[in-house]
Amino acid sequence: MRKKIIFAQNKQQEMYWTLELASYLADAPWPATKDELIDYAIRTGAPLEVVENLQDIEDEGDSYDSIVEIWPDYPTEDDYLWNEDEY
Repeated sequence: MRKKIIFAQNKQQEMYWTLELASYLADAPWPATKDELIDYAIRTGAPLEVVENLQDIEDEGDSYDSIVEIWPDYPTEDDYLWNEDEY
């Protein structure tokens, strides 16, 4: 599990992502802005932790192309080592 500590208003908050939490954004309408992702998470019934993590992202108005831009440790196809020709 990867943790990122964010300091805001003299209060320490922890933003964390797990594979389970990040999977709630797998079918999000990418590219998407922070607000669009929060709206998507709420509409699809994602756990509160997902919404809180999205709210903790520093927003510069940019759009995100995939979950990897939000959580760089999200596993991609390149992370799995198998030979596709064998299947």
